Amino acid sequence: MASDLSVILPRVLIVSRRSVRKNKFVDFVGEYHLDLIVSYGAVPVIVPRVSGVHTLLSSFEPIHGVLLCEGEDIDPSLYEGEVDQASGLSPQELEEIKRLHASDTAIDREKDSIELSLAKLCLERNIPYLGICRGSQVLNVACGGTLYQDIEKELSKKVKEGEQVMHIDYDNYDGHRHVVKVVENTPLNDWFKDSLEEGKMEILVNSYHHQGVKKLAQRFVPMAYAPDGLIEGFYDPDAYNPDEGKFIMGLQFHPERMRRPDSEEFDYPGCPSAYREFVKAVIAYQKKLNSSTKVAKPLKLDQEMEKKRKVIVRSFSLARNLYTTGHEMDPIKESELEAGAEFLESNTALSLQQENRLKQMGATVRSANSYIKKLKLDEERQRVARNVMGKMSVEQLSDLMSFYHMMGQICSEELERKLNSLVNGFGS
Repeated sequence: MASDLSVILPRVLIVSRRSVRKNKFVDFVGEYHLDLIVSYGAVPVIVPRVSGVHTLLSSFEPIHGVLLCEGEDIDPSLYEGEVDQASGLSPQELEEIKRLHASDTAIDREKDSIELSLAKLCLERNIPYLGICRGSQVLNVACGGTLYQDIEKELSKKVKEGEQVMHIDYDNYDGHRHVVKVVENTPLNDWFKDSLEEGKMEILVNSYHHQGVKKLAQRFVPMAYAPDGLIEGFYDPDAYNPDEGKFIMGLQFHPERMRRPDSEEFDYPGCPSAYREFVKAVIAYQKKLNSSTKVAKPLKLDQEMEKKRKVIVRSFSLARNLYTTGHEMDPIKESELEAGAEFLESNTALSLQQENRLKQMGATVRSANSYIKKLKLDEERQRVARNVMGKMSVEQLSDLMSFYHMMGQICSEELERKLNSLVNGFGS
């Protein structure tokens, strides 16, 4: 049973984060992510952050979903041309940012390459994507959006007094919360609606970041704002329908870690909803993918069907012999051609390749003799046509080909119109 599940369950790719332990690199993924993915019915597949993995992503197929989460700052050159000019930060300010957020500001270009490649793959194929924290920023950058290199330096100094927000508190790392305003008629609103006070659209979220969305990519719609105006969640409404395998979303906060002190209980009942709906979309996407690539099983014939098959094969064999030899047919065997003729008349939905093959066998007509005569007539017509065209100039041949091409188009259009008319007639 376990081996069957490993094949059946959909696969969600998650890229690990590199850390240093005892002077050695260690790759890890937060267990809360893994627990939720597994509990809702998918298999997490960890993509290790090691050199060269971005060139091997096809080896992780089939990919039914991608979850990208925490990590270092994204290389600013990926979303800003002239970094210093775009951010407006001085060299001294950039150095101060590196000092204050040393664990995040060490750029990891390999991780950037892996995750941006996966994000773009999801966007190209409509593979479900959930971005948490850095993962939301990767999604925005992949779609042409930009980021604040440092919220405090770039955003906080622009807002009114009393609207400033602390987005990271190293002294109260897991316990720190700040208010966000949830946007109506969004998935986030649906998930947390039972926790929103009447007349207020606010929840408290955790916060572990010093960067965030500056310019939101055009395809996305905000789902939540912090009091300082920072977008804390967004999604693509045209790519959101979990039941149909559609899910493209980014959350700046960590709902999987919004737990009560010294407890595994969530702050709100809606906290795990992003993972539940994401996995629902992953499962639906896998089903859709499997149905489009499913190969028909070989048909098993019972004795009666096998007997009929042999009669038809015999009929085709006789027709082929007549066609290749050109001999007259024994009247006793002529009736054996009937089975092949009847089969063809009752099975007209043939591909062009199948039809041509059956014509070559001489089994597309009831009488093999008349088929041979028709072939000879066609050969004579082709011979006459070749003689006539052989005497024509290049210009005349070009005009003739253009004429028949035009006639073919008209014929095709008229045929399509009449077939549509017939189909619509049946439908009514």
